[in-house]
Amino acid sequence: MPGIRFWCALLLVALGLGALSAGGAAREATSQGATGSHVNLIVINGGINPAVNDYIRDSIQRAHAGNARALIIQLDTPGGLLSSTRSIVKEMLSAPLPVIVYVAPSGAGAGSAGVFITLAANVAAMAPGTNIGAAHPVAGGGQEVKGVMGEKIENFTASFSETIAQRRGRDTEFAIQAVRRSISITDKEALEKRVIDIIAVDVSDLLKQAHGREVDVAGTKRTLDFDGVSVLRFEMGLKLKVLNVLADPNIAYLLMMAGILGLYMEFSNPGALFPGIAGGIALLLALASLQVLPINYAGLLLIGLGMCLLVAEAFLPSFGLLGISGVVSLGLGSLLLFDVEGSDLTVDPGIVLAAVGTLSAAVLVVTFLVVKSQRRRATLGYEGLVGEVGEVRERLDLKGRVFVHGEVWNAEGAERLEPGDRIEVIGHDGMVLKVKRAVES
Repeated sequence: MPGIRFWCALLLVALGLGALSAGGAAREATSQGATGSHVNLIVINGGINPAVNDYIRDSIQRAHAGNARALIIQLDTPGGLLSSTRSIVKEMLSAPLPVIVYVAPSGAGAGSAGVFITLAANVAAMAPGTNIGAAHPVAGGGQEVKGVMGEKIENFTASFSETIAQRRGRDTEFAIQAVRRSISITDKEALEKRVIDIIAVDVSDLLKQAHGREVDVAGTKRTLDFDGVSVLRFEMGLKLKVLNVLADPNIAYLLMMAGILGLYMEFSNPGALFPGIAGGIALLLALASLQVLPINYAGLLLIGLGMCLLVAEAFLPSFGLLGISGVVSLGLGSLLLFDVEGSDLTVDPGIVLAAVGTLSAAVLVVTFLVVKSQRRRATLGYEGLVGEVGEVRERLDLKGRVFVHGEVWNAEGAERLEPGDRIEVIGHDGMVLKVKRAVES
């Protein structure tokens, strides 16, 4: 029953968190409805991923439904998924209200994916002491994507950046070179090159400078009016906050490895409970991550094959061939787990090496111990007496009595033995032991 109690408690916690999230959303809606002229503000501080994509899309819809004058995205990001960035840019270019991107606070930056998001804004602004650039597509661990695939991604990303800059009337040369040469520039250089429109010390200064500007909103010219507006800030919801953490491919991969190991230990030693519960939770969280990340099913199958080969190594005399093949399969599956075409996503090779080594060693050790315990000679009951050495207490002429393991037993033997002779138990027939003369060492 402890397993049932655990899942019931987990369900209650989930329902409680859902209620809190719904309550928070309701409070935000009430606040917005009670306010007059306003702009909405959201803050992106971290990588660009599917959770951030959903956050921006929902924020655009909420700002439009609430008659906000504009949506301000305060941005500080090192980059992220190209697939999510493309979706965000599409939402921004077709947004029914002005979208302002503000790279802030001082010390922040719009790197990689942040370049495209900033270029796509109706009004692009930066705080003093910030930077923008370095948009060359790379893998999730920071490695350059080489070969034909790398060239394809670079060419596509450069044309994507150029198209956005042309649409918003920004400097196309910077847009291209930020991708091809990974150049990065300061806020002042960005203003001189017409990459951004404003350098603002804070949101109030941003609204003051943006007031009266004419922008293109979904093909319609609109003059920005921020006179006397208030600023409503909206936080990311609980669900998206969790997805934002899980959308990191390294975390998703580690959760999957931990889940596999936990379930394997539970199946190897039924009744331990904790490894099974922890592994189940980790695996479910990993599956939630894989729902929002582009996975390669060939990589997933290779990971499954690797686990099967590692387990088989303990039962079949392959002289290490199955174990080595399992490790190789796990490693290749891990490197191929995420689909890098159309994205800059992969697992850090260092994490793969550590995880595969740890998981392989743990599986082989656990399997060895389980098999060893199963093959160990019984120590209880009649089976536990087989192999024990005792002595004859009553002449044994086909039948007699012997003393073994602290007890006197009826015994049968194929030869005549005298009291005091040493015997070895070789089997039993019901409660009668079968014995033979013990070999003197």
